[in-house]
Formats: sequence, C-alpha cells, structure tokens
Amino acid sequence: MGKLGKKARKFAKKNLQSVLKRKRKVKSFFKKKSSKRDERDAAESEEDTTELSNRRNQESIDTEDTSLDAIFREDDSDMDGDDSGSDGYLSEDPSSTPTDENESYLEENGAGVELSAQNQKILFELENKKKKLERLKAKDPEFLRFLESNDKVLKPFKNKDAYSDDDETSDDGMESADENGANNNKMWTSSAVSSWFLLVKEQHSVPALISLLNGYRAVCHYGTESTGVLDAVSRHKIQDTEAFCKILTTLLREADNIFHGMLGISSSNCKKGTILELKNTLKWKTLRPLIKSYLRSTLFMLNQATDSDILVFSLTRLRASIVFFAAFPSLLHRLIKIGVHLWATSKGTLSSQSFLILQDVASVFSTDCFDTCVIKMYKAFIGNCNFVEPVLLKHIQFLRNSFIDLCSQDIQKSSSKAMISITELARILQLGLQTKRKQEAVKKICSWQYTNCMDLWVTYISHNIRDFDLQSLLYITIQIIMGVAVLFPGPRYLPLRCKCIEWLNHLSASSGIFISISSLVLDILEYKIGNEGGKAGKDFSFSSAVKLPKYWLKSQNFQEECVFSAIELLTVHFSQWSYHISFPELATIPVIRLRKFHAKSNTESLQRVVKRFIDLVEQNIEFVKKKRDEVAFSPIDQQSVDAFLQLEKCSGNAAYTQYYKNAMEKAASRSLMNGKISFLDKKKLKRKRGQLPSNKVEVSFNGAKVDGKK
Repeated sequence: MGKLGKKARKFAKKNLQSVLKRKRKVKSFFKKKSSKRDERDAAESEEDTTELSNRRNQESIDTEDTSLDAIFREDDSDMDGDDSGSDGYLSEDPSSTPTDENESYLEENGAGVELSAQNQKILFELENKKKKLERLKAKDPEFLRFLESNDKVLKPFKNKDAYSDDDETSDDGMESADENGANNNKMWTSSAVSSWFLLVKEQHSVPALISLLNGYRAVCHYGTESTGVLDAVSRHKIQDTEAFCKILTTLLREADNIFHGMLGISSSNCKKGTILELKNTLKWKTLRPLIKSYLRSTLFMLNQATDSDILVFSLTRLRASIVFFAAFPSLLHRLIKIGVHLWATSKGTLSSQSFLILQDVASVFSTDCFDTCVIKMYKAFIGNCNFVEPVLLKHIQFLRNSFIDLCSQDIQKSSSKAMISITELARILQLGLQTKRKQEAVKKICSWQYTNCMDLWVTYISHNIRDFDLQSLLYITIQIIMGVAVLFPGPRYLPLRCKCIEWLNHLSASSGIFISISSLVLDILEYKIGNEGGKAGKDFSFSSAVKLPKYWLKSQNFQEECVFSAIELLTVHFSQWSYHISFPELATIPVIRLRKFHAKSNTESLQRVVKRFIDLVEQNIEFVKKKRDEVAFSPIDQQSVDAFLQLEKCSGNAAYTQYYKNAMEKAASRSLMNGKISFLDKKKLKRKRGQLPSNKVEVSFNGAKVDGKK
C-alpha cells in the first residue's frame, strides 16, 4: 500500500475512529506519566529549597554570632548582690553586740548568696498581703476604724523604741546638733576621731571602733543619696574637712593592723586558711560585722570616687586586707568587678594598682577566683580594643602584658581559656574563607578586635612555650595567621600582613621552630600601585590602622614602606637562623628574588638598602658554608647539628649580627614594628618602660598629704 497523500491523511485524522482512539490513549498515558514526574520534581525542589534556606540561615547566624567577648559566659547574679540586707550601719548601743547571728548562720551554711532571691520572695508575699488588707478595709469600714485607733495607741511606743539607743548613748567629743534633742543628730569632730583611735589602738575598744567605722561609712557615702531611715549620714554629721580627711585616712591606713591585732593574728603570715579557721571563734563573731562594714564601705567608695589619688591610696591599703574577703564571697566578686573596671578604663598608677589587686585575688583565691579574673579581664581587654588610636597604644600594650602576667600564674587553667578563644578565631577565619564574598565576615577578621586578640595569644604563647607544653596552641595559631595573610593579599592590607609576619617571627624565635615567611615577605615587594619617585604622601600612622587609605597607595611613602618593611622582616627572620647549618639553603631563593627586584628598581635610595642587605646575607652564606665544610659529622647527627656554631653565636661578632643590631636601631626610629610612624618627620621614638608603682603612695586630700605605706 502506497503512502497516503496529504488530503487522505487529513481526512483520516479527523474522521477515522481507530486513529482517534489511539490518540486518546497516548494522550492519557503521557498525562499520567507527567503528573507523577511533576509531583516528584516538586517534592525534590521543595526539599532543596528548604535545605538551602536552612544552610543560608545557619551561615547568616554564624556570620553574626562572631563576637570574641561572648565566648565565655558566666553568671553575674552574685556579682552585684550583697550578702546581707542591712545598710552597713553598726549599732552603737553598748548593750547590744555587733554580731548578726542570722546573717552569720546563713553565710556559714552557704546561703548568703541566695538572700537577694529570698528578699524578693518575702517582698512579693508582703505585697500580696497588703493587697488583701486593702480589699478587707474597703469591704469592712469598722475594721478600718479599729486599725486606725490601735495605730495611734502604738505610735508613741514605736518612736520610743526607735530612738532609745540614741537618747541613752553619749560619747566624748561628740556634739549634739540639735539642742532640743528632737532629731539627736551627732557630729564627728577631729578630737573625737583621735580619742576613738587611741582607745582602739591601746585598749582594743569595740565601741570606739564601731564609732570610727560608722564615721568611715558616712565619709564613703558622702554625696550619695541616703538608703534608709537609720542611715549613718542622716544620724551623724562631719564637722569640717579636717575631720573628714582624718576619718578617711586613719581607717584606710590603720584598719588592717587594727583587725589583725584584735583577732590576735600576724599580718605578715595571715592566709586564707587562717581566716576560715577563725570563723567559729568568739573574736571573729564579734569583729565579723565590723570587718564587713569596712570592706563594703571601701568598695562603695571605689565605685563612686573619681579622684585618682584617693582611688590609688584606697586600692593600696585594701591589698593589705585582701585575705578578709575569704569570709565574704559576694564582696570578693564585687572587688573583682570594680578592679577589672578600673584596670581597663584607667591609666597610669591607678590601672597598675588595680591589676596588682586582681593579681593578689587570683593568687590568694586561686581555686575560686582565677577563672573569674581571667574571663573578666579578657572581656575588658577585648572591649577596649574595638578602636585603636596612637595615644591608646601604650595602654593597650599594658593591658595585654598584665593579662599575660596573670595567666602565667596558672598555665593549665589559662591555656584552656586560650584554646577556646583561639578556636573561635579559627572558626571566624574559616567562615571568612568559605564566604569570602560576604563583607560581614571579612570585616570581622580585618578589625582591631580580631587583630589584638591574635596579638594577645601570640604573646602568651611566646612568653610560656619554653617552659610549658603549648604545642597545640602554637600550631593552631600559626595556621590562623597564615590564613589571615592569605585572605588579605592586597596592598591596602600591608599593615595587617606585616603584623602577621611579625607574629610568625615571634613564635619562631620563642619556640625554636622554623616557620617559612620568606614568600609572605617577598610578595610585599611586588606591590606596584604608584610610580617610583612620586610625591610624598600625607603623614600616616601605621600603628592605628590595619588597612591603608587608597590615596596613600600612590605616594612615594608607600613604595618606601614596602621595601623597608620587607628588609626589616627578612632581617629578623634571617637573624634567627644565621648560625644554623642550613642557612645557605634557607637564604638562596630570597636572595635571588631580591636581586631581581634590585635590577628593576629605579630609586637609588631603595637600591642601596636592598644591595647592602644582599651583600650581608651572601657574606653570611659563605661564612656558614666554610664552617660547614670543616665539620666531620653526618647530617643525621642531630646533637652535633644543634651545637653547630654555638660559640660564634654567643660571641655575636659575625658581620650579619652586627648588621642586624644596626638595622633594628634604625627600625626603632621609623619602625613599623615598635610604635608610631611618621615618614615626613622621621622622629625617633623614645620607648618608655612602664614600671609598676611602689607600695608608697602619696595622697593629697584638700591640701592634706597622706603617706600610704604598705
């Protein structure tokens, strides 16, 4: 049968039943098949969309949650609370003892810290009862009249009980401020303070000491709002500035000796265990509220005073009484909080004294307070490193060095904290490498907070790796530094790259491990933005930047800084291995690349610097080769390899060693490594070593000088 024509096919398509039936069958089959495929594709698409959305949300959360000071979490509930509900005023009634049995019982049984929660619960119950009483008054007017009539009858007795102690008590040297005796306000005078001090010193008089401590409390709370009806400020008044100054200085200077003398213990050999052993004695139960009043008043003044001399003197004297905080955990936590604040925000002697008291706390109460001090000081350091200016560099370096000194007291505990922080740094870097296009993650790495945190742990490792096993921290830190250098290869990140190379040099010198930094250094010479011999740019401080401004890249200063920085960093790197038996192999490739740069450069001053460095390195290569050819031991003899040229290294007479010393002296004048930079003026910087203050502090208060010897 021949092929159907066009008209025949058209007729069959429209009219033949067999064709129409097959067409309907095929159409139905493809419709069912496509519907199943569409459902499966839709389900897979929905799963992929959900997974992608979850991954994006997780990346977004990880990018935002990269705060370096949030990795250590602690409960601050006991930091601000007090271990008693009193206002610190000591009763001067001779018939009453100053011992608070309930409070002592609570603290000895570990319940002192929970008093604030108990007070809130009691207050809540009182409010509920008060509401019920108000509703009862509204419902029953007769009951209301009954309460009012009884309240009038009891009021005279309440007033008599409240002021009976004041009416019966009188002391020599105290003058009544109201002749009628209505308020019975008393006034402290200088003669009264002197007489009380003599009674305390000669007779160990507890009532006289109570009067002194109440006056001291009034001085510490001077200028603040009264906290209660029986507040010492409302009860007593200070006659003049002389009496004010005498109360303050007398208690600060002599309180520690007074307490030790009345307890019968030596101030030189007093330790934490000594105080804890006295907790059940009668002397301690008598003096406990007095010691607590002194410590609490002093802490209140430290938190309120603004005069640096007063703060320094108070901290100096409080260090002598540091062991008494063993009996008052909540006051100890408050001392740590105040000390960290003053250490981080103050400067000079005040910051140094604050660190010394934190160091004493961490040493005396190592089991309980070392971790607290480390965590709080770390958070304070990170919080003060968000922005760095040239004037703040010295203070930040002091914070870093003092924090490392504290951590060095217990390497086992501090190294665990260091590992947590360094792991967080690695996580942030990994996130930045994976999501390089996300500016948020990259900005967190290229920041002063991240940079100073790295500098902190590099210095910590370099300071302690010779004496302790910190290899795990060392290798992780090296990988992070390498990753940061790779993440920011551009010329604008020259300061950050130089810091990374400096860190690697420090770690290599302290650990004795070879770290290859030649490629990182020589890449700096490849930066070509402006023309050589261009105009000098504006003065710029490298010490306060991790990223250069764009306008500075086209200046002559930038080209000079690239060359000088590369030569300085290579000089430090080669000086660590200039006496090593493998120095010729180490220096060969860098010398080849330096020769290529020297041939391409057109600036005579830069050529001269590079040429001199090449000549000295080649001279040292020949020196090591000559000595190496004379030895008879095998390369596998590690002991002989380590002893190679050690006598020459100790003498330090090699030509390259002399060049290194001169290069570092020149670097100090314009150095990128040690401080400020000024390319226009090129003034020499004077490196001042911060000295911790002595125990002798001179304090002036309203013209009166106080000698505070420890």
